[in-house]
Amino acid sequence: MPANLPPQYFETEKKLKTAATAEEKIAILEELLAIIPKHKGTEKIQAMLKTKMSKLKSATQKKTATAKHGPSRKIRKSGAGQVVVVGAPNAGKSMLIQSLTGINLQVSNYPFTTLEPLPVMMKFKNIQIQLVDTPPVSPDYMETWYPDIIRVADASLIVIDLSVTQPNPVETLQSIFDILKAKRIEFIRDDQERPSEIGWCYKKTLIGANKNDSPLAAENLDALKKNLGSNYKCLSISAQTSDGLEDLKNSIYSMLNIIRVYSKIPGKKADLNDPFTLPVGSTVMDMARTVHKDFSLKLKFARIWGKNAYDGQRVNRNHVLEDEDIIELHI
Repeated sequence: MPANLPPQYFETEKKLKTAATAEEKIAILEELLAIIPKHKGTEKIQAMLKTKMSKLKSATQKKTATAKHGPSRKIRKSGAGQVVVVGAPNAGKSMLIQSLTGINLQVSNYPFTTLEPLPVMMKFKNIQIQLVDTPPVSPDYMETWYPDIIRVADASLIVIDLSVTQPNPVETLQSIFDILKAKRIEFIRDDQERPSEIGWCYKKTLIGANKNDSPLAAENLDALKKNLGSNYKCLSISAQTSDGLEDLKNSIYSMLNIIRVYSKIPGKKADLNDPFTLPVGSTVMDMARTVHKDFSLKLKFARIWGKNAYDGQRVNRNHVLEDEDIIELHI
């Protein structure tokens, strides 16, 4: 039996091709079901429309439930510190991380290659620093879990593309700031004290001005630095040629505000390949707690070898440590 569908049905059906959301598509399918003649010749078409509508409704409900529960992408911290790498589409984040770590990542010249957060380790001198590659920040879409990745990290690196004019680097950086400020995340200079405002996350950051080997780089870098002033440290780099990457590594280490300290067993040499990492301002007692809880309970004194102490100098538990100090704990 022929369907004999009216012209109104076909006009309404055309709307499905341009519908942008699941909700719009569901509304159009409901309209089609209302228009379609109800007889044996249209039973298969009615069933097809109902199936499509059911699938769309199911997907919409799952999406709503997921948003309510807030999906998480927890990245376990590893190494001396965790730095989340943030950037707009095609900024070159993945290639930069690949150049910094030597680990092959999925790199392409089209946007949204990175869909999930990906932790990799960057060697710096005799320690490892964890870098987390992330999906791009875009005004069009951002995963609900994305802000939490930034909140949990110790610091951040924002990668900006110097090779483009639309949008220009200044506009791109401001867009990133605005998007995350709406999530109560604000980026601050790497050496700035974190404000203690309740409900806000203040994340120390560096700006990596990438693709400094491109024709527009010099002009864009000048405009970017003028706009930033002294509010942020901006480093000119190229993931492609590795220009500026050693300076970037040193700056990342400095931003983490940590020191490397070595433990020495009495009568033996210190292992300088495996330091403990502690926050700047840590004391001998902090070091003892890190080595083992028994040391902190029974510690009598320590001996120190370092830049600001003579060899084997005896110090008390409240002595403030410096980078690359060697500590011999006595209980």
